[in-house]
Parts: sequence; structure tokens; C-alpha cells
Amino acid sequence: MNVSDFDYELPKELIAQEPSEVRDECRLLVIHRSTGELEHKKFFNIIDYLNPGDCLVFNDSKVIPARIYGVKEGTGANIEFLLSKRIEGDKWETLVRPGRRLHEGDVVNFGDGKLKAEILGTGDEGTRIVQFSYSGVFMEILDELGSMPLPPYIEREADEHDKDRYQNVYAKNEGSVACATAGLHWTEDLIEQAINKGVKIAYVTLHVGIGTFRPVKVDNVEEHHMHFEEYSVSDEAANIINEARAAGGRIISIGTTACRTMESSSTDDGKLIAGSGSTNIFIYPGYKFKMVDSLITNFHLPKSTLLMLVSALYNRDAMIDAYKEAVSEKYRFFSYGDAMFIE
Repeated sequence: MNVSDFDYELPKELIAQEPSEVRDECRLLVIHRSTGELEHKKFFNIIDYLNPGDCLVFNDSKVIPARIYGVKEGTGANIEFLLSKRIEGDKWETLVRPGRRLHEGDVVNFGDGKLKAEILGTGDEGTRIVQFSYSGVFMEILDELGSMPLPPYIEREADEHDKDRYQNVYAKNEGSVACATAGLHWTEDLIEQAINKGVKIAYVTLHVGIGTFRPVKVDNVEEHHMHFEEYSVSDEAANIINEARAAGGRIISIGTTACRTMESSSTDDGKLIAGSGSTNIFIYPGYKFKMVDSLITNFHLPKSTLLMLVSALYNRDAMIDAYKEAVSEKYRFFSYGDAMFIE
């Protein structure tokens, strides 16, 4: 299976640069797998496709303002940090630009010294291991100095508006450096409507890493290796999801990260196990889903692992045809774009 099998033509003007004005008023492409029918709706119409007893599973990881700009001590060189992963305490793996200017022992100041970072060494794929020092609360300082880590296909600088809109309304566990964007269309009112219809709600956590932006660099799909990401499933979430499945309800994943979490922490016979761990699960056509029945997701990049995942839930040819339909109908693509429900 070749990576090129998951390619499609996307006009640049369809890549959303801003979020929709109202979260749940974006467009929704409904894919009926049983018939192949496609329907064009608004996202708030999702309620019409949910049944009492279904279970919606959200990823409640919270995006941190992980992009910060500083100055190298001694030279005054401007340096950009993108925090990638907390190793322990105040030690982080970080993408740096320009990397050639930073070596072990160098120190970078942020916010006139409110935050300092010492370079401890080199990590994977050119990242730097850094130790932060500061007075106060790290996340409060980061919220003051940092900006949201918008993906590279959004060709503008993040602003204060993005701190609200590049974040799910139910997010609570800090740790992601990219948003689980399928959740961006949900409002508190829409979730309440689902509950009132008899739909169960569960939250799992997977902290999205910078690997989500890395392209697939091999030709053969099976040769690609995913980056590890940290996840956790509470006893409460496992009980809600397992009880819904036992009662015959559909397990509907809100996004690929919630999907990967459940598939990483479930048994072969479809029982979700509570606990925490790291996962590098790679889902592509041929994979047999153990837990997830349906998926609400955004439109993904050509030749990406996320497009491979949604193709595994349906099939490659039908999914590519659905994407071509979305292009023809001028849907908005990627993080701030429209949504689909693979029903």
C-alpha cells in the first residue's frame, strides 16, 4: 500500500485560515457507509443522527500556548521555541529556530527574563532538551508570553482570538501542542442537546504532540512509524463506554485522537481498559476496529496518517471520492475547517 494512494487535489483557497464565526454552524458532510450516500448539512444537524444510548467520546486534552519567542544571552539572537513534550518537571523537548544557533549550555530569555531556558542537549530529529527556570507558575507565565501553536498550513500569526477558538470548550487537561480539532465544532449547548436526547458522554485524554504535523516520508505505508503520545482513560470513562457498548449503543469517537486512545486501550473483544500509557498506534486500511463504531472528524491533509485512519474505518476509494465531493462543494479543510460524520 503506497502513501500516494491517499493523495487528492486540494485548491489552496479551501484551506481554512480562520475558524467559522459560530462553532456549530460550520458545514457537515454525512457519510452513510451502509449505502454510500453523502448528505450536506450544518454541524448542529449532528443531533439528528444520534440515537439514545449512543456514546460520544471526546478528547479533553487542553492546548497550551506552546510557541514562545526569546533572545539568546550573549548574542541577542532572536529565537523561536515550540514546546513539543514535557519530559519531567520543567524539562521539555522543544523545537527551536534557528537551531544552529543553540548549543548545550546556551541560555535563552523570554519576556525580559520572566522565563529562562538552558539548552541541556539534543533530542530526536533535531529537537533540543531544555530546562526552564522562572518565579511563579509555569503555565501562567506561558499563557502570558506564549501564543497558540497553529499548524503550518494556517499562514498567519496566532492572535488572542486563537487562544479561545483553537481550544475545545470542554478541554481541561493541559498538555497538547495541537488541538483535537474535531471537537472545535461542539458547543456546551450542543453537548447538552445530545445528553437530553439520551446520548452518553465520556472524556478520555490524549496529549497531541508535534508529530501530528510531520509528513509521512516513506513510500510504503507499512514502513511509517508514528510518534508516541501520552494518553489516559479514567475508570469513569471506561465504565460509561463499556456500559454503552454492552447495551447496544454506538461508540462515536469525536476525532482521531479519541479514536486512537480507545483503540490503544481496549481488548480484542471490545472492552475498554482504564489506565495511562504511551501509544504510537498507526491505523490504516486493513485495521480491525475493536471499540470505535463511528467517527466525527475534520478533513485531513493529503497523504497523511489521519486520512489513512478514516479510510480504515470506511474504505480508501470511497473516502477519496467523499473528499473529491467536498472539494467540489467547496468545503473548508483542515483544523479550522468543516467536519464529516462517518456514520
